[in-house]
Amino acid sequence: MDLATLWFVAIAVLWTGYFFLEGFDFGVGMLLPVLGRTDAERTTVISTIGGVWDANEVWLIVAGGATFAAFPLWYATMFSGFYVALLIILVALILRGVAFEFRGRREDRRWRANWERAIVAGSLVPAVLWGIAFADIVRGVPIDARHEYAGGPGDLVSWYSVLGGLATLTLFLLHGALFLRLRTFGEVRVRARQAARWIGPATVLVVAGFLAWTQVHRGGVVTVVTAAVAVAALIGAWALNRIGPAGAAFTLTGLAIVAATATLFIGLYPDVLPSTINPAYSLTVHNASSTHYTLTIMTWAAVIVLPIVLAYQAWTYWVFARRIGVAQRPPQRRPTPKRPAAARSGHR
Repeated sequence: MDLATLWFVAIAVLWTGYFFLEGFDFGVGMLLPVLGRTDAERTTVISTIGGVWDANEVWLIVAGGATFAAFPLWYATMFSGFYVALLIILVALILRGVAFEFRGRREDRRWRANWERAIVAGSLVPAVLWGIAFADIVRGVPIDARHEYAGGPGDLVSWYSVLGGLATLTLFLLHGALFLRLRTFGEVRVRARQAARWIGPATVLVVAGFLAWTQVHRGGVVTVVTAAVAVAALIGAWALNRIGPAGAAFTLTGLAIVAATATLFIGLYPDVLPSTINPAYSLTVHNASSTHYTLTIMTWAAVIVLPIVLAYQAWTYWVFARRIGVAQRPPQRRPTPKRPAAARSGHR
């Protein structure tokens, strides 16, 4: 395997990790008003991802950085064509991160409700747009002979891309519901299990339809297997949610995300961004990559740094592995205002 192909695989792995980890974050955020009926319950729902959501987003940063360094032409052309969609995603992620931090700053009901809406919107928008974006990458976009994007915003919207957005939306909702069932107890856990029962069938249908369409468009022998694994894992997750342990069901939705993402990247290879104008204008693993020297330096850096990053994130999840619920949360106390120095002196 040459270094360009190796880094294409590495980027696929990074996106897979991002969708697996950030997928349940998005699901938890979207399900916040559904599963949290009281302020204490909504605080519990948010607390399940409070210690890990920002670390999960590191996978997105690393995936973007790796794409920029290993495939600069792919990065430049993709960001030129997807600029509006990526800007919307960025704003949504920023709003979501701010909402997590600001929601608990006041006891005011309206203040908390507004930031909770921001969490929902900041989770919903990326969950849909990432599916649309990756569907467009697999389907192809208008790229001219200079490898520049030659279309407009309307060229990024098709029935296939919309189905891709619905696929990631439902998949992340199911993943998040099962994560909440795994991480909570009490009424929130009961509602999470019920939500997964309702979301499961829709997820299976939408994801199966999207992967079948992908198979017709850019599929092969290997993608038949990965797509079948994804659908079978979703069916298994839905069944286990009804009769089995939460951990096994959550693991299967994670397997579905891994298999579905693998289907997209395997179907895409050796292209990284196909051209709908002329296949000869497509960006491929080799004509869009950096020099061999650059890829060599990146490879050594990844070998040294990646194990440290993975070990740190594994430790983080181990620290926050305990189930939580409303009954566990201590009552929140307002900070006692400090007395002026003069008043303290007089008291003495």
